[in-house]
Amino acid sequence: MITKSILMAILIGGVVLPVVSSCATVPTQPLASGEVRLLSVDFRGGESINAYISFVANMFFEAGGKPEIKKACFYWSGEGPHCFDAMYVTFGLQRTFQVQLPGLSTGSYSVECHAEYIQDGEAQKTHVISTQIFVAPT
Repeated sequence: MITKSILMAILIGGVVLPVVSSCATVPTQPLASGEVRLLSVDFRGGESINAYISFVANMFFEAGGKPEIKKACFYWSGEGPHCFDAMYVTFGLQRTFQVQLPGLSTGSYSVECHAEYIQDGEAQKTHVISTQIFVAPT
């Protein structure tokens, strides 16, 4: 009897815990007017990144309306923030903006970034998104 109740508790915990934790990391609320949510970042359109040569980050987002996106800030393997002005903001089918980044030294980097924008006259920050990049020797 005791082992059956323990097994049942483990089974329920094994099913409920992953569902609760996955829901906690996915934004589910609708966006407020002027709010920005980053979706992903793409470096150089999939081309290789060469050491010490500047490159472009394409930032994909969703937004409530057409907010003023100011810049994106990056942490390279924990170092930063390094912030750069947003360029070429588009609100078409794909909402994007670009950031020109300086060249990096050769290696693999864990990259975290967020965007900064104006909502109702006040500066706001988006949530942080993460990715991994490899910078090849030139």
